[in-house]
Amino acid sequence: MINPFFFLRSRFRARTAAIVSLLAIMSGSIPTENSFASGSITWKPFGKVDDQDVKLYTLTNSNGVSVSITNYGGIVTSILVPDQNGILGDVVLGYHSVEEYVAGSPYFGCITGRYANRIANGKFSIDGKEYQLAINNPPNHLHGGEKGFDKQIWEARAVAGKERSSVILTHTSPDGDEGYPGNLKMRVIYTLTHQNALRIQYYAESDKKTVVNLTNHTYFNLAGEGSGDILKHRMRIVAGRYTPVDENLIPTGIALLDGTPLDFRKATPIGKRIGEDHDHLKFGLGYDHNYVVGDARQETPSLVAVVTEPNSGRMLKVFTTEPGLQFYSGNFLDGSNVGKSGKAYEYRNGFCLEAQIFPDSPNHENKGEGYTTAILKPGKTYTQTTVYRFDVVKPK
Repeated sequence: MINPFFFLRSRFRARTAAIVSLLAIMSGSIPTENSFASGSITWKPFGKVDDQDVKLYTLTNSNGVSVSITNYGGIVTSILVPDQNGILGDVVLGYHSVEEYVAGSPYFGCITGRYANRIANGKFSIDGKEYQLAINNPPNHLHGGEKGFDKQIWEARAVAGKERSSVILTHTSPDGDEGYPGNLKMRVIYTLTHQNALRIQYYAESDKKTVVNLTNHTYFNLAGEGSGDILKHRMRIVAGRYTPVDENLIPTGIALLDGTPLDFRKATPIGKRIGEDHDHLKFGLGYDHNYVVGDARQETPSLVAVVTEPNSGRMLKVFTTEPGLQFYSGNFLDGSNVGKSGKAYEYRNGFCLEAQIFPDSPNHENKGEGYTTAILKPGKTYTQTTVYRFDVVKPK
């Protein structure tokens, strides 16, 4: 298997001139903009964390669609896309400064890991050795622990091409970080295309056996952030199975969706059945469930979800290589987070579609339950690709 790190480095060498130019941009020696076809890449200061400068990169394509990403936590801070009248609107929840993300954020827009989602009791074993992680979501470990990848400053550089622009983030998580074994080297590439697609590619390698599950935790509201709840959004998820959960939101196996209010194989308003008397909805105060969208990780992304918002006409399509998709309906938003528009984010004001392997997979190894392995071995490369593509549904 070709190591994608070396593949990427060879491509970088082929674009030496562009990189040199962009490094000059990042040092501030030339204007902070670089063109790709009819789009651009810009950056600006975004504040400080632990006396380190944090930057905000904005990718803009030929359609005027833009995505802003900070190297603190790899956070997607905004996505501007048009509605059915061509009016641009920001469709993700977030803040105006890094200090606000540090002060309090329910994982808005970030890279989550080393293991996204929950690990029961914060424990797992590899080759008979047990590892204890932080219990930061009692009684479980959640999204990498007390200081996961969402709270790290990543190295960043920008690359512009004719058809797309990218921000490339790199970070090394040391052996023992948050209790995980192995030095884990990572590269995450955010790319905006002229087809209004945000593509996220993840790569990781470790010098010891470890567990890895990376994803992005953007909260979407296609009517526009700060516009209220997401209950009228119409959701379709290409899955006939899911992983039922116990009262601690830990999967208990794999089951069929038939006859449950969690079945979104037909496009259905998110709020239509969210209040039904169903145990698995009660546990999470709404949707917070992993859908089985594949039997294993694929080489190329496939369509797993489509969401439309009736008033704006905005549409979001999600493609991924992953076998799982966590649909979260913003159940724990409580008005304590005041966002970019100056409005508080209340209960169910945003939704997440997090591509992943299944929650608690490290504790289901070799059980024959249909779970994709969470273990990354030395000499192997973890890869994941997820695409969020935006469009509009024209009024009839």
